[in-house]
Amino acid sequence: MKIEKKDILDIESLSTEEIELILDTADSLKEISTRPIKKVPTLRGKTIVHFFHESSTRTRTSFEIAAKRLSADTVSISASTSSIVKGETLADTVRNLEAMNPDAIIIRHSAAGAPHMLARLVRSSVINAGDGMHAHPTQALLDMMTVREKKGRLHGLRVAIIGDIAHSRVARSNTVGFLKMGAHVILAGPPTMIPQRIEVLGAPVTYYVEEAIKNADVIIMLRIQKERQQPFLFPSEREYASYYGLTTENLAAARDDVLIMHPGPINRGVEIAPEVADGPYSVILDQVANGVAIRMALLYLLLGGPR
Repeated sequence: MKIEKKDILDIESLSTEEIELILDTADSLKEISTRPIKKVPTLRGKTIVHFFHESSTRTRTSFEIAAKRLSADTVSISASTSSIVKGETLADTVRNLEAMNPDAIIIRHSAAGAPHMLARLVRSSVINAGDGMHAHPTQALLDMMTVREKKGRLHGLRVAIIGDIAHSRVARSNTVGFLKMGAHVILAGPPTMIPQRIEVLGAPVTYYVEEAIKNADVIIMLRIQKERQQPFLFPSEREYASYYGLTTENLAAARDDVLIMHPGPINRGVEIAPEVADGPYSVILDQVANGVAIRMALLYLLLGGPR
């Protein structure tokens, strides 16, 4: 099994067959994480560079764990400890990394399109771990894996994505991915956090959470990205929570077996109430566990054999 691609840059460039292959591979590799010795020799001798320009807990750690469980050698670099602080350009930094012959570079960057530019510059495989407000393909894949694992399917489900749509690469990648796999997606959030022409992705938009939640099979809550808002786009966290937060009261409009998801980190009591985040419908920690499996699958499919 392999993907006939050098890079994983976004969901748009993946076919439905490739998405299914990634999800099936992740299902089979997930078992490795439950073993007493959580390691297989699949990528022994491969070298993977984790190059993170933005802070990260779940994505960075799960990529590193995924590589180590496949026996790859890993190197981690952050912008604050690289020569970028001395004035080196991103392109020069990556060309220098390429000269050391890594097999893959995992990159997170605040600039949309940065992974795409790097993929054109280097022979190594490039995996996008999040670029600006553009795309986060591995998050969308792990979300689809979690839903398919719990629901048994993706086709025909109603998926509500709620919150700071304007600044969310997760919202964009999930919208494209779930629609591609046959689900119905609706987007909801304050008017100030809905970008113009977002409907071109194929999902309707509402400013009312109750409308989005009604009969939803899956609800994906999004973090308010204050670091990307200058100035803030809402009066106060209390007001945001009262109109757009997910609570046990408005959750009653969803289906009885609804799944509650969040890419993290969570602003408890703002976009989601603690009793909902920790409640029986929450699969937030399942998302985290599946993130390791998805990233193992991508590394295996890209580096596990000759392309």
